[in-house]
Amino acid sequence: QVQLVESGGGLVQAGGSLRLSCAASGRTLSSQTMGWFRQAPGKEREFVAALRWSGDNTYYADSVKGRFTISRDNAKNTVYLKMDSLKPEDTAVYYCAASSTWGVWAVTANAYRYWGQGTQVTVSS
Repeated sequence: QVQLVESGGGLVQAGGSLRLSCAASGRTLSSQTMGWFRQAPGKEREFVAALRWSGDNTYYADSVKGRFTISRDNAKNTVYLKMDSLKPEDTAVYYCAASSTWGVWAVTANAYRYWGQGTQVTVSS
């Protein structure tokens, strides 16, 4: 089992920045990929970014490319999502997730077995 806990959400003005954290615990050795997803009211859960625990592989949704950065600290078993130049349309609950594989399915929520509880990000204009 893997437990994931997100933190770092909050209220920020448009153009501002936030850094989200996802702390992983439990049996994490089988989790090859960590992903960030978000869900706004009335919308489907949307892929944001993904990262491999080992190697340099990252992948971003077009809507956040150039503004968001996913990174990791293996020693702390923690994945981060640095969000810059935030826009009101970035407002959502942000979730981290863990998958046992890496590949094309990294952008699909069904590829992830374990999920955190979510953290609210609200961007005001």
